[in-house]
Amino acid sequence: MIAVPDANVLLRIVEINSKHHGVALAAVAELISQGFALHTVPQCFYEFWVVATRPKANNGLGLSTADAAREMATLLDPFPVIDDTPDLFAEWRALVVAHDCKGKVAHDARIVAAMNTHRIQHLLTFNVADFARFPGIVVLDPHAVAAPAP
Repeated sequence: MIAVPDANVLLRIVEINSKHHGVALAAVAELISQGFALHTVPQCFYEFWVVATRPKANNGLGLSTADAAREMATLLDPFPVIDDTPDLFAEWRALVVAHDCKGKVAHDARIVAAMNTHRIQHLLTFNVADFARFPGIVVLDPHAVAAPAP
């Protein structure tokens, strides 16, 4: 099985002072121990870049482009990118219309569209509620994954 770590998971892995850093790492380790392969889609790295290079005063990490590029390079090996397919736009368009996606939610729909075109069902994200509107996606909360029931 494949799971896609959302941009917020990738960002928490990089942001070692974040209160969610350990949770993100533990959730990734737990999914790997359960036999998941972790792959990203381009939209996750687009969003990673935006937040990583945005000033801290604007809720970003405040990284230079060189530092953001270096951090991204460290994430590409453990989380290889599955390239977008030619049918991504049609899938995205159908999702945003069917689920009344407005504003920033359209970015989430693009992640789901990429997952759908590759028949990937599992998404690891701290923004669980943002993806609840999309049927067929199994949304994994890093807090729940990091602390599996005994």
